[in-house]
Amino acid sequence: MGITDTVEWNASLYSQRHSFVWKSAEDLIALLDPAPGEQILDVGCGTGQLTAKLGESGAIITGLDSSKTMLEQARVAYPAGSWIHASLPDYIAHEQFDAIFSNAALHWIRPPEKAAARMFDALKPGGRLVAEFGGAGNTASVLKAAREIFGERGETVEVPWYFPGIGEYASVLEQAGFEVVYALLFDRMTPLDGGEAGLANWLEMFAPQWRASVLNRFEEKVRPTLYDEQSGQWRMDYRRLRIAARKRA
Repeated sequence: MGITDTVEWNASLYSQRHSFVWKSAEDLIALLDPAPGEQILDVGCGTGQLTAKLGESGAIITGLDSSKTMLEQARVAYPAGSWIHASLPDYIAHEQFDAIFSNAALHWIRPPEKAAARMFDALKPGGRLVAEFGGAGNTASVLKAAREIFGERGETVEVPWYFPGIGEYASVLEQAGFEVVYALLFDRMTPLDGGEAGLANWLEMFAPQWRASVLNRFEEKVRPTLYDEQSGQWRMDYRRLRIAARKRA
């Protein structure tokens, strides 16, 4: 889940307050359809919940993540797995896998072309890739608020994420040598844990560079669209890109 090796994640906060990240994507495993004995690489495995689910199929799972603290928890969640501490653009595969699985990770990784090339190299001929991550329009309310808040200060917002559309990312994969066989861009309004603190928790986890100085302004701007008064719960306006591809033999 990490951006680069220089960024370290709060694994406890991730596990306690952001379980929606893996719970909302468990059906992604069905799209991969792992088989017993297959060698599968979980890219951006985080704290390992979905890695463990993949392992229930009887597949042999290797998790890759750039966060040491995330991997420490992953080893506890799924002790049968193998673990690699590396950022995807710097990862050189010493073995090839039957499949690659990735959830909520690829929007952190730049340049996407290098990430796609690394995944292509890590697959056997005919191997498959199944991934889901933030797509075009993801977290639009938060991004709009950030641009307005920092624009008032005469500052430019540095967006840490890569949110492509279907055509853009399909082209990235095809240029790396993949054949794209499935792609879907869809809305997923996602409830955040923590009640009134839900947005603050989300910002602390995923955009700490914004949270400290402008939290109150963020809450003020996005409350009309992201806060459900009836339930007392914040929601995030996610749009997800789900994609499946094969390495051409």
